[in-house]
Amino acid sequence: MTTKIAGHLLVECLVAQGVTHAFGVPGESYLAVLDGFHQQRDNIKFIINRQEGGAAFMAEAHGKLTGRPGVCFVTRGPGATNASIGVHTAFQDSTPMVLFVGDVASDTRDREAFQEVDYLSFFGPSTKGFAKRVERIDDAHRIPEYVARAFATAMNGRPGPVVLVLPEDMLTQAIQPHPVTGLVPEALAKVTAVEAWSDPGSLRTLREMLLKSERPLVIAGGGGWTVQAAQALQRFAENWKLPVGNAFRFQDTFDNHHPLYAGDVGIGINPKLVARVKQSDLIIAIGPRLGEMTSGGYTLFEVPKTKQKLVHIHASSEELNRVYQADLAINATMNAAARSLEVLSAPVSVAWEGWSQACHADYLSNLEPQTLPGDIDMPAVVATLQKHLPQDVVLTNGAGNFASWVHRFFKHHGLVKGFKTQLAPTNGAMGYGVPAGIAAAITTGRLALTMAGDGDFLMNGQELATATQYGAKTIIILLNNSMFGTIRMHQEREYPLNVTGTQLKNPDFVGLAIAYGYAGERITHTAEFEPALLAALAREQGTLIEVMLDPDVISTRGTLSAITQAALSKKA
Repeated sequence: MTTKIAGHLLVECLVAQGVTHAFGVPGESYLAVLDGFHQQRDNIKFIINRQEGGAAFMAEAHGKLTGRPGVCFVTRGPGATNASIGVHTAFQDSTPMVLFVGDVASDTRDREAFQEVDYLSFFGPSTKGFAKRVERIDDAHRIPEYVARAFATAMNGRPGPVVLVLPEDMLTQAIQPHPVTGLVPEALAKVTAVEAWSDPGSLRTLREMLLKSERPLVIAGGGGWTVQAAQALQRFAENWKLPVGNAFRFQDTFDNHHPLYAGDVGIGINPKLVARVKQSDLIIAIGPRLGEMTSGGYTLFEVPKTKQKLVHIHASSEELNRVYQADLAINATMNAAARSLEVLSAPVSVAWEGWSQACHADYLSNLEPQTLPGDIDMPAVVATLQKHLPQDVVLTNGAGNFASWVHRFFKHHGLVKGFKTQLAPTNGAMGYGVPAGIAAAITTGRLALTMAGDGDFLMNGQELATATQYGAKTIIILLNNSMFGTIRMHQEREYPLNVTGTQLKNPDFVGLAIAYGYAGERITHTAEFEPALLAALAREQGTLIEVMLDPDVISTRGTLSAITQAALSKKA
């Protein structure tokens, strides 16, 4: 009989937690865990990535899609620091995730051994922006305890990332019976998130505030939403005829096709929605932190006390009244909060029904595009996507102005229809979209479509090799304008005509995609896009469609040249 070692026990614990996929880049520091994956290959799959940042992004995307912690394995030092971008994304996006880091052996610790890093200092939580918890497992017999706690911590309250550090020598320890009890450590039962329920008194107060309101507005988003919670939210909105806006990059929280949908509250926000938010007399924020992007740089709502009455519902008690002093703060998880709200008794009629209809009309008017130059009509491209993509498509993107086209013009059916359909980094991490789409295809089998920019794609384009290895079909729409467009836009606004550090000399993206095993096609005119998309949908392998975008078309509302002229006029 082969002696069980700690690395094998660790993988058994992951299987017990319902983990089906782990993403990572192999390292000699956790060879014992890799052997555990080999032993459990029928129960869990280790996905080999090409760079730890891509692996961490895939794990984060998995966490968003499933509501269970996405799992990532990396080696010490450079592996962990590469993966930190995914940990930061999980933190700011409130996504459950567990990062396992193979570490130096215990007998070389604290000597600045090869690739040694102090992970508690690096990941926090004292750093206030990486992990909810960082722990090191020095005793192999306590692996089940640490793993179960990591999963519980990642899911409970405001979801987020946890880091577990695994000394190399600990992972090779033989698992022996306890010297006193004689018990052999075994994987603990699958943990589930703890629900925090709204207290009845707060719900009564919320109802009274609604009845006194004339222009209420719901803003929904943040982590922890389930299909059932989204459906309950919709029933609450319908009962009270409330307009609902989705927080930044949580556009699938409320059905964009619903007559009560008011639009997304984030970057590139509809100017009419800005006015609605400011005119509102009652904001009910369900789930979002009301961070910088959702609050319009803390201008939509004044800090620390908003002009509007504010009801803030959040899964973390620490988040409530941290930035905004709410008139009513409710500590509740999204499923519990939405289920409480859907049974909140509504009057026969409300004073704001016309207001709600006007909010939706404003959203519809925002779908009418501005006239922009060039041979590519991006609103028409997005309309073609809307026409041909299935309702359950997973739409992914990284960060950059290119993402604004789908943010503004694509209408998500979303969670209420049974599927999470948007994977996008609220922390603005470039390079997220490609690995997130691949993770979605691998773990769900659904179609994933990624919108990428040229600079964005090059940060994690290597993961196309991962997609090809595992037969994951994604479609990538790559908008090529030969520059870091967002930064160039800001550059022209602040320092017009002083172009430095934003121009790109790009590779042959079509040839690069083909080299990775994808199909590739380049289009220069709008009419070429629909045939290219239909061909991509029909083929079994993934496809990259390069769209040659006029560099002057810098946003959904204007041109780079107009920004330059406005900036020069101010300086004149």
